[in-house]
Amino acid sequence: MIARTAPKSLTRFFSLSRHLCTATGTQSQKLERIADEILSLTKLERNDYAVLLRYKMGFNNYGPAVTGIGSPSSAGAASAGPGSDAKAAEKVVFDVKLEKYDAASKIKIIKEVRSFTDLGLKEAKDLVEKVPVVVKKGITKDDAEAIMAKLKDLGATVVLE
Repeated sequence: MIARTAPKSLTRFFSLSRHLCTATGTQSQKLERIADEILSLTKLERNDYAVLLRYKMGFNNYGPAVTGIGSPSSAGAASAGPGSDAKAAEKVVFDVKLEKYDAASKIKIIKEVRSFTDLGLKEAKDLVEKVPVVVKKGITKDDAEAIMAKLKDLGATVVLE
């Protein structure tokens, strides 16, 4: 059904939209030919084509590419002004880095590291002994601050990255 009505609707579309764009007769024919070829594809081929087209145009799973020419996101960033840089630069994913610790509280720190990671005793001990080291990666700010507070209470120096 769609394949039968598409050429008429495309012709009508181009005849109505000629005043909106610079499409010439040959461009209209080219676009109609492309549309007909796309409509002749199977569903799987159309899906593959859609994925390929999004990739070639610079789109990803999360929306348009920021550097795309004429993309809505680049136009919005240009009109937003310098205040939008602070919002875009704000981190949402953090790493907790153990800088140093009290030798007396080493065992307690190893137990605490085991509590928020899935490491065994030996792995946690090896990790803590490699100071400075990142003990937890890719977590939210709330989780990172909770881990930092626990480790600081035990006498460790911890930073967010």
